[in-house]
Amino acid sequence: MEIGDLLFTPEAGGDGQKKAPSPLVGLKKDLEFYREAILEVSEAIREEGLSEFPIFLAHQHEVSIGEVILDRNELGTAWTIQASTLEEFVEHNLIREDRRERFTKHYKDPNEYMCLFVIVPEGANFVFYPYSAAK
Repeated sequence: MEIGDLLFTPEAGGDGQKKAPSPLVGLKKDLEFYREAILEVSEAIREEGLSEFPIFLAHQHEVSIGEVILDRNELGTAWTIQASTLEEFVEHNLIREDRRERFTKHYKDPNEYMCLFVIVPEGANFVFYPYSAAK
């Protein structure tokens, strides 16, 4: 899924044709601000041998997986970012072991894309967002 697919939602009570801005529009803005920090953490995770598959959780809630790296309350932004890994997602059964290989096949180059697990009240989804789009 691309982040653009998440930026608009059908208006409540509408006929499904009209689109209203999603709260995820703020995520795109925050990613522009966070881009360099996320890339640095991604590189550190890989260089330290923690994982070849960093995953960044983007949320506006309390989340008990990963480590907070960018706190919206401290930074005055809309979204908090936490760093995690494929291995932690498998350990917590967010990605089933039998789906690990499928995930790694679809995982995009971590030097070019941040792997985001975007959590909203309606659910959560993986998004690969290019670092270049956040410039």
